[in-house]
Formats: sequence, structure tokens, C-alpha cells
Amino acid sequence: MAETTNSKFINAPPHQVFQALADPKSIEVWQVPGDMTGKIHHFDFKPGGKYEMSLFYPDADNTQGKSGDKEDKFAAEFVEIIPDKKIVEKIHFDSGDPNLQDAMIMQIDLAPESKGTNVTISFKNIPQGVKPEDNEEGTISSLEKLAQIVEGK
Repeated sequence: MAETTNSKFINAPPHQVFQALADPKSIEVWQVPGDMTGKIHHFDFKPGGKYEMSLFYPDADNTQGKSGDKEDKFAAEFVEIIPDKKIVEKIHFDSGDPNLQDAMIMQIDLAPESKGTNVTISFKNIPQGVKPEDNEEGTISSLEKLAQIVEGK
């Protein structure tokens, strides 16, 4: 199974970054790559808690969604939460495609650095139906959006 790792320095302390990672309204913005939009259907932020989210492709985009027309829906379980340091999620796509059935692991690590935080997002066990380069491109976009939210730009 494929893996990807991307990092970005954010000019804010770990606590401030963690708050954006734990807030569903913020997640609907930063975790959505490119021009897509997002909606969280349910959110329970605690170890063992879960959330469901849909990502929607823009109407002008000809991409077929993993879960339906222009939609990628997934359910995630919070496997581990260490405030201001780490969040680990197990993600399942809502899809009948056998190439999207494996659970993907997303780990977000926060490392304090001088005047900010280095945020690293790693994915393991990326399903065959997800191109690692697309996952990486989406993660880079998400990290940029996270920085904009946290830095107030």
C-alpha cells in the first residue's frame, strides 16, 4: 500500500493549530483540497469518536466522485488524540469500488519550532483506488488552507 508525507511550517503555536484541527467548521475548510467544498455530517472529537464528511467537486469539474456524482464521502475514527501534538484517524471511503475498501490511516503531527509549528500529515495504507500523487497534491492544498485559517490570512 502506498504512503505519502507532507509538511508545512505554520506561524502559530501548536495549541492554535490544534484548535483548527479539532474544530468541525474549520475542518470543512482546510481539509478540502483545491476548489472542492466540504460538509461534516456528524462529529465526535474524542479517542474512539467518529465523524462523517463529504467532499464535493465543483460543478465545472468533470471528475466522478468516489461515492457518487461529484461526491467523495468518508467516515473517520479518531484512533489517537494527543492535544497540541498528534491526531491519528482511520478513514473509510463510502464507495462500492473494491479498490477503495481498505482503511487509510492519516496522522497529523505538530512539532513546535521557533515562533511556530511544523505540521506533518502522513497517510498510510492508501487504497489502490487513490493515486498517491493526487493524495499528496490534496494534502499540500489542505496544509496551505490550514495555514491561512490559523495565521488569519
